[in-house]
Amino acid sequence: MRIHLRTLMGHTGRAALIVGAAGVLFVGCGNKNAAQGMGAGGPAEVGIVVVQSEPVTLTTELSGRTSAFLVSEVRPQVNGIVKSRLFEEGSVVSAGQSLYQIDAAPYQAAYNSAAAGLAQANASLTSAKLLAGRYTELVKINAVSQQANDDAQAALQTAEANVAAQRAAVENARINLGYTKVSAPISGRIGKSSVTSGALVTAAQATPLATIQATDRIYVDINQTTSELLSLQKAMADGSLNASSSAEVELILEDGSVYPQKGRLEFSDVTVDPETGSVNLRAIFNNPNGTLLPGMYVRARLSKGVVGQGILVPQAAVQRDPKGNASVMVVGKDNKVEPRPVQIAQMMGDKWVVTSGLQSNDRVIVDGLMKVRGDAPVKPVVVGAKESDAPAPAAKAAAAPAQSSAKQ
Repeated sequence: MRIHLRTLMGHTGRAALIVGAAGVLFVGCGNKNAAQGMGAGGPAEVGIVVVQSEPVTLTTELSGRTSAFLVSEVRPQVNGIVKSRLFEEGSVVSAGQSLYQIDAAPYQAAYNSAAAGLAQANASLTSAKLLAGRYTELVKINAVSQQANDDAQAALQTAEANVAAQRAAVENARINLGYTKVSAPISGRIGKSSVTSGALVTAAQATPLATIQATDRIYVDINQTTSELLSLQKAMADGSLNASSSAEVELILEDGSVYPQKGRLEFSDVTVDPETGSVNLRAIFNNPNGTLLPGMYVRARLSKGVVGQGILVPQAAVQRDPKGNASVMVVGKDNKVEPRPVQIAQMMGDKWVVTSGLQSNDRVIVDGLMKVRGDAPVKPVVVGAKESDAPAPAAKAAAAPAQSSAKQ
C-alpha cells in the first residue's frame, strides 16, 4: 500500500512539473508575440492614411499695423475768428463739404476794395487808349511831336498793366474770401474738432482743426525680418521652393478671426529699417463695412512659395525625439512597421507639410502608434474608410471560417 502511494505521488509530481513547464513555454510565447506587436487575435490593428505628393503653397504670418488709405489734416488758410462748425464729429463727410465758417467780413471788404480798384484801372485804361489813338493819327501830320506820341503809347501800356494787377488783386481777395469757408479736401470719416465757435485760428498754425481719414480701403504695413528674407531667398536659390505667383494676403485680426476679404500686396521696401532690422511690406484691403480701423494690430498671412512635391501628413502621425527630429511610422513591405525620419516645413491646419522622407502611396500610421514597434507586423486599416468600401470577396472569406466554427 505504501509503495502504490509513493508511486502515485511520483507520477503526480512529474505531471505537475510538465504542466508548469508548458505554462512557462506558453507565457514565453505570449510575451514574444506581444513584443512583436501580436495580440491574442494576431497583428495589432492600426489606422493609416495613404499620402500623396502634390504642390503645396507655404505661407508665413507676419505682424503689422493698419493705416488709412488717405489722411488729411484740415487747417485754416486765412486768419480769423471761427463763426460756426458745420459738421458732426465722427460723421462721414464728402470732398468739398464746408466744415467751418471763419468770419468773412474783413475779407469781403478786401474783395470789394480790390473790385473798386479794378474798375478805376479800367477807366484809366479807356482814357489812355483814346489818347494814344489820337496821338497816333496826329503824329502822322506832325500835329504833335514824336515824344508826345511816345509818352501816350507808354501811358497806354501802363494802364493795361495796372488793370492786370488789379485783376490779380481781385482774384486774390476772392480766394481769401473763399477760404473763410473751410472745406473737406477728401471724403472720409472726420474725427473730433480741436476748436469751437469763437476760437481764433491762423493760417500757419500747427494744430489741425480736424482730421479726415478715408477708410473704405485700408493699408496694412507688415514687417519681415531680414533673417526670414534671407532664408526665403536661399530656399528659392537651391530649388526647394518655387516663387509663388500669388500676391494675395490674408488678414488675421486680434481676436483670432480671419478677415473675410483678401488683400493684395502692393510693394516691398528696398531698404532695411536700422532700428527694427526688418523690411517693410505694404498690402491693401477693401474695407466696405469699416471693420478695419487705422492703428489696429493684425497678422498678415502671405504666400512664401510653392513646394512642388509636398506631402500633407496628419499632425497625430508625427513624433519627435528629444533633439526635436521628426519621424513617422510607415507600414512597409509585408505589413511591417518602419520608422521613417522626415523633414517638416510648416503646419497647415491640422496637418504638417513634409518636404522629404515620404513618397506617394506611403502608408503612414495615424492611429494606434502606442501599440506598435519597429519591424512589428500590423493590420493596417485606412482611416475614414466606409464598410461599403471593403471588397465583397474578402468579406465573404472572413465570414466563412466564423460560420464553420459556430456550427462546431
